[in-house]
Amino acid sequence: MARAEVLRDLVARGRQFDAARLHSLADELNLPISDVFVIAGHPVPAHLLPPARDREVMREFAYRVTYCDHALLASLTDFVSNLVSTTPAPAAEMPVDAEVAPPGTSGFPRILSGLLRNRGFGLSELPFAGLSRSTINGMLSGRWYSLRQLKAMAGPLGWTSEDLTAVAGEPLGAYNAGSVLCRHVGKVYVAAIPLTTAQLIQAAVEADRLSGREDRGAWQPWAENLCPDEPSPGTDLQ
Repeated sequence: MARAEVLRDLVARGRQFDAARLHSLADELNLPISDVFVIAGHPVPAHLLPPARDREVMREFAYRVTYCDHALLASLTDFVSNLVSTTPAPAAEMPVDAEVAPPGTSGFPRILSGLLRNRGFGLSELPFAGLSRSTINGMLSGRWYSLRQLKAMAGPLGWTSEDLTAVAGEPLGAYNAGSVLCRHVGKVYVAAIPLTTAQLIQAAVEADRLSGREDRGAWQPWAENLCPDEPSPGTDLQ
């Protein structure tokens, strides 16, 4: 079964799968197990969610990551991974909407909301992805989502456009280079899921050290360039 078919099957029938099968699929797809729980429509176990932490610190950390180029992002991901404590994590901040969406509601807004929650992102913490907050709110409410919008959201999640489009149930069509952040930025955010507020501050300081970021009063991310792992604009991905 092709990868896109596995993802679509997980969306359609995942509530019937037990935890062992979900863990197996997470390994097969190389996705965080918390994301697989979300796609399948299962509540995410509290220990897989980010700990309660300062939202402003999370916002600043996410912002500073975007100044790193691909080589620096790899170094930062390693640094963040090494920060993860081996001691028990603080109690997770369990959001009120963590339960499974009721039958009859649109699946993708639930999935997108869950993927953002898995990383500790609300709209205020999410770095600029080339979309307005009203557009992202529209995606979360199920009012709209285009290929360009899906691609823009895939990067901060650490996902490929192909995977996010598959779980949205949309055909890929011709590749659109409308994204700002690539998935390597999102990989840093995935690695940072277990970090505490104090560790996020350390990671933000390291991001600034690596990038040599100068605050010029405007956001100037390196990662708005085309990701080297993605096809050239106009390529048909089907």
